[in-house]
Amino acid sequence: MELALGSPAAAIVLAGVYAIGRWLDTSRVDEGTWSRRKWVSAAAGVSVAYVFMDVLPELAAQNRTIVAASGGESVLFAEQRIYVLALVAFVVVYGLEYVVFASRETRRAKTAAGETVIDGIYALHLSGYAAYSALIGYLLVDRAERGVQVLAVYTFAMALHFLIVDHSLREEHGAKYTNVGRWLLVASVLAGWSIGFVTSLSDVVFARLFAVLAGGVVITSLRAELPDERRGRFWPFVLGAAAFGSVLLFA
Repeated sequence: MELALGSPAAAIVLAGVYAIGRWLDTSRVDEGTWSRRKWVSAAAGVSVAYVFMDVLPELAAQNRTIVAASGGESVLFAEQRIYVLALVAFVVVYGLEYVVFASRETRRAKTAAGETVIDGIYALHLSGYAAYSALIGYLLVDRAERGVQVLAVYTFAMALHFLIVDHSLREEHGAKYTNVGRWLLVASVLAGWSIGFVTSLSDVVFARLFAVLAGGVVITSLRAELPDERRGRFWPFVLGAAAFGSVLLFA
């Protein structure tokens, strides 16, 4: 495979979001300014705009690839398969977040009481996002081969998306993630890109992986923004969605 020159730089940028995330914490800034929470809301808006205006239209095209790969045979649910994959990814990531949320009070109570917590939930949560980050890194090579503009849009949207993931993991797991866990995510992005670079990606495999990405981006972005103790910011979210949606519309 020929080297897509932009993809190594894009992989470094995406991994760098996790690497420098610990120095981007402005959550203590006065709420009258653009605090980290507001930036995360704006990033969520960008991510959702990217999915609805760029990823979902491409899923329709990728769906034709999967249908064509069946050779014209009558395959059960052939027209729905790629959307089923997106739905499965959505549900899996939601399930992961639900398990983390359901165990939160118990874990924090044990920690407050000075009990030793063997946190399998943390390992599960981090592993899930490591696999997710590796997938995003893996798809970089294909994005680069489709042109500089496609790669730039993907890299920008996913960089802001990683800001959401970083913020969520920092809030949930604190120092365990800040000091150690984030480096697993850095390595995951670079490992995913490396695998994508040295392996040949068929159109059908790419279509399926892209569907998984779509489902993951939607639930991760909305999970960070839906009203709960995370206290999402509506207007920054709207601003991010409108601004990036306009860029995609005219790009």
